[in-house]
Amino acid sequence: MRLGLHFQCFFLLCACSFQVNSFAQSVPAPVGTQPLQHEGDLASDMVDGLDRFLLNQIRQVSEQRLNPRPLTAESAAKLREQLREALGIRDERAEFASPEVVIAFGEQGVVAENERLDIAAIRWPVLNDPSPQGSGLPSIQMEGLLLKPRGMIRAAVIVVPDAGQTPEDLSGIGDNLPEDQQTARHLAELGCAVVIPTTISRDREKRLNRADLTHREYLHRTAFELGRTLAGYEIQGILGIVDWVTREFPGLPCGITGYGEGGLESLYAAAVDERIDAAMVSGFFGPREGSWQEPIDRNFFGLLNFAGAAEAAALVMPRKLFINPQTGPEVSFAGNGGAPAVLKSPAADAVQSEFQRLQQLAGANSSSAILLDPAQQSASEIVRVFGRALMATDEAVPIQPLLKLQVNRNTEESAKHREQQLIRQIDRHTQSLLRESSFVRKEFMKELKTDSVEAYEQSVEDYRTIFRKSVIGEFSEELLPAAARSRKSWETTAWTGHEVVLDVFEDVFAYGVLLLPKDLKPGEQRPVVVCQHGLEGRPTDCFLHDHQAYHDFAAKLCERGFITFCPQNPYIFTDRFRTLQRKAQPLGKTLFSLIVPQHQQIVNWLKTQPFVDQSRIAFYGLSYGGKSAMRIPALVTDYCLSICSADFNEWVLKNATTRHGFSYVWTGEYEIFEWDLGSTFNYAEMAALICPRPFMVERGHFDGVGEDDWVAYEYAKVRHLYAARLGLGEKTEIEWFVGPHTINGQGTYDFLHRHLNWPNQEDESRPR
Repeated sequence: MRLGLHFQCFFLLCACSFQVNSFAQSVPAPVGTQPLQHEGDLASDMVDGLDRFLLNQIRQVSEQRLNPRPLTAESAAKLREQLREALGIRDERAEFASPEVVIAFGEQGVVAENERLDIAAIRWPVLNDPSPQGSGLPSIQMEGLLLKPRGMIRAAVIVVPDAGQTPEDLSGIGDNLPEDQQTARHLAELGCAVVIPTTISRDREKRLNRADLTHREYLHRTAFELGRTLAGYEIQGILGIVDWVTREFPGLPCGITGYGEGGLESLYAAAVDERIDAAMVSGFFGPREGSWQEPIDRNFFGLLNFAGAAEAAALVMPRKLFINPQTGPEVSFAGNGGAPAVLKSPAADAVQSEFQRLQQLAGANSSSAILLDPAQQSASEIVRVFGRALMATDEAVPIQPLLKLQVNRNTEESAKHREQQLIRQIDRHTQSLLRESSFVRKEFMKELKTDSVEAYEQSVEDYRTIFRKSVIGEFSEELLPAAARSRKSWETTAWTGHEVVLDVFEDVFAYGVLLLPKDLKPGEQRPVVVCQHGLEGRPTDCFLHDHQAYHDFAAKLCERGFITFCPQNPYIFTDRFRTLQRKAQPLGKTLFSLIVPQHQQIVNWLKTQPFVDQSRIAFYGLSYGGKSAMRIPALVTDYCLSICSADFNEWVLKNATTRHGFSYVWTGEYEIFEWDLGSTFNYAEMAALICPRPFMVERGHFDGVGEDDWVAYEYAKVRHLYAARLGLGEKTEIEWFVGPHTINGQGTYDFLHRHLNWPNQEDESRPR
């Protein structure tokens, strides 16, 4: 009897064991993966890897320029045009007869004078209002000082101050600069007519009591979104004086010199305009591979791909170029909502190395470039060397003590007023460009064919290529084999969660969490919804703990029978990820240049899983995930539909307006600005790259990312394309709901069920 009982227990245990094992085997899991054994924070390690990748890309670009060939006339012309484009020098300058002397009622005609020169305040137009219906009056006027010798004028020179220096400093009015460094005054006493334009300072202030920005970053943000740069605007002002000098005084030598920011602008101005006969660059020349650390207004999109300082300097050849490797301005900024920055002088060996590259590029004209030695000559002696070269004379001009100036008016307030006026005018000009930008984009998109869906799909590919290569930016690297690794890390009664890591490029991997419904049957293929978190998010935010923005939408969709995948996108760890954008943009790339291939690899891998229907992989993202929803499916065409939640906007307006409180101009997201979207792809144009695939917007009335009327305005263009032009109105919709910045999960869920052809949870026909 006991023996029989023991056998019964044994068989019962065996049966139970078999049931457990059978149940374990029936729970779905990723196939073809190796065990994931990674320890530590995968998100943090991802950001570190992306950082290494970008620094390596910068090194590779630098190495490609190490042994350059001399420029030819053809290559120099191409390089000059590329430089103009990167600086945003694209607007026609205003015409004027001569600068206007600025005299307030009751003031004397000259600001200051002595026996050798007169100093006057002047103003000249730079750019007109860009609107065809504009007044025809200039929207930007530059102001500065003109130093006019009382004797014979032998040359004209533009002296460009560093950011924070005033024209008064360089002309000897006041005591801010020692006499030896009063460059403009020394040149005037040599017989040069000197113009000193105003440059915008690096002074900082809170904007709308939010982000702490320098004046230069404040103007940079809006200009960059519209395909311009602050340096480009200031160079346009400089070239306006060149226009005047070469027109009114033909044959008079025209030169330019500057220190720090003025050195940068002097170099680039002489590089793009061959009418400048000689240039001297002080406190700037050196390798540009570290420009991503410098003040963000020096962020020139794609410049490192074709030019460092040597290439720009070679464009000055065979004209005279003097390089003064004196210590440049050295400043540092903490973030406080603005972009952190460090500006320091390059090491002497780095300057020498860059100068040697310049000589190689200049070839037979290399003798036109002169590397000065500030240790052997005083600043005033160096200025005289430059002045004599400009005037093409070997005549030794005796160094005389500068005569004391008689100052006729208080100029300290004038200098502050000039800067504030220029800030307002540049802002006004960019706001005019913003108002015109929709017309520019309409002209840009005019080659889209909408007479049939087939014609549309063919014609949109050219725009996808532009978006991929010129707006988002594309790395040339091929995707690595995914070498998928996974581990099961979560389990509920409805689903299992598996961490998955995939190789993308060297140092770059994709990471996310795959949620698999437990009722997934062998041989069954289901649709996938890729659920994308927002700023500073984690995959777990999308399926654990009912986050107030996400409400576990990946888990809820999984409970409805969808497979879901929650990628870790790299916009996490504040400045650590934002500096990735800083490193990418000088290469003509962006953060999404890395995120797109990560998602391509994710989709490629999902398609290898036997339980995935390859034709039904959707994208649904909130906030920064909504930004992703506009950009990633536009390029990863394997995504069969896209839902943009809590982000869709009149995006160019949101980035470039200084009138609306929801603008990114006022926030700490200094990485958000994308080069020249104003002329190319707003959200309606990005949605056009998703079309004819289904596209949906989820919008809460009280979501502070924008205002309903602007969201509706931009979405109306999308609706018009789908419904009116292509007859596909059923493939797009917008859901408005009374709520904040959050997943609503009603209309969007219905949209997914309908377009992924998966029955609603209440539908009894759903496979169980």
